[in-house]
Amino acid sequence: MRRYGKNSDEDDVRVRPNRRGSRPRTHRRPKHEDAAAGFVLTVDRGRITCLVEDRTVTAMKARELGRKSVVVGDRVAVVGDLSGRKDTLARIVRVEERSSALRRTADDDDPMERVVVANADQLAIVTALADPEPRPRLIDRCLVAAYDAGLDPLLILTKADLAPAGPLLDTYAPLGIRHVVTSAGRFAPGAGPAPDEEGGPGTGGPGEEDPEVLAAVERVRELLTGRVTAFVGHSGVGKTTLVNALVPERQRATGDVNAVTGRGRHTTVSALALPLPGVPGWVIDTPGVRSFGLHHVDPSRVIHAFPDLEPGTADCPRACSHDEPDCALDAWVAAGHAEPARLHSLRRLLATRERREGD
Repeated sequence: MRRYGKNSDEDDVRVRPNRRGSRPRTHRRPKHEDAAAGFVLTVDRGRITCLVEDRTVTAMKARELGRKSVVVGDRVAVVGDLSGRKDTLARIVRVEERSSALRRTADDDDPMERVVVANADQLAIVTALADPEPRPRLIDRCLVAAYDAGLDPLLILTKADLAPAGPLLDTYAPLGIRHVVTSAGRFAPGAGPAPDEEGGPGTGGPGEEDPEVLAAVERVRELLTGRVTAFVGHSGVGKTTLVNALVPERQRATGDVNAVTGRGRHTTVSALALPLPGVPGWVIDTPGVRSFGLHHVDPSRVIHAFPDLEPGTADCPRACSHDEPDCALDAWVAAGHAEPARLHSLRRLLATRERREGD
């Protein structure tokens, strides 16, 4: 329809570049060059606690980050109110490149992976030798996740006063994993008497400091110094209790094993990064796990943790699972380039990606 008093020349037609407004969209984002550097301590329901210089600052993720996740251990750029005062809120505008990312999936059939911890360089796998019973396949899965992320594994065995550590240590000896064993069921000094030389209950009073417990805690502290260590483990194995012993001024809630189900109770509900007192290093306590999905794992990254076996894969068939009759690793080991126990351990770890009952 022609409008009276107006030339219908198409040059007069104004086309809106944005149907919702007159301004065109732009992909230019502020660079925030004046943003402060922060370290993520914990994340809880959209509120992110960061360490900025010597202050604890509460922040939220800026809209421009989109769906990019922010997790404990991330190094971020923060703007806004950085005073750390109550009821103030800053914004995280950038997540720096991660040096490592510990990932897991909810299940082996779930392709959606989740980053648990960022920028760690060590994974402490805590397991009890009894009460609850050890779960070697869960340990294997944690090891695979550590190797996949490029983290150095550390095995911490608790409650050796209830069961011997030898059989479990023999399983992992070919991997050369560093380990710490404690005969105490609780890490807290003064929590109870130490076992006697016969392996039975000790006679010390509940208020006495257990020298064996103190020695175990100090051994763990030595292995954590100068590292960023994520702690993982089944609920009820003493993981958070150990963290409380390492960082006594920041006591976290702990729980016992359920007498009916034999399983630990979840008391740690979100990951938390804590600085080691008096020495450089960080401890990241994570919630207890009952499963560790490995859908995201690339077998080639696991093999990187076996430098004596990795060269032997050069002659493997394309897409070799390293558990096939024509796998070149068998000939590599037969030629004396690596120990058979090492190949057995590699294949056991790769096989643990296939979920079974009890994982």
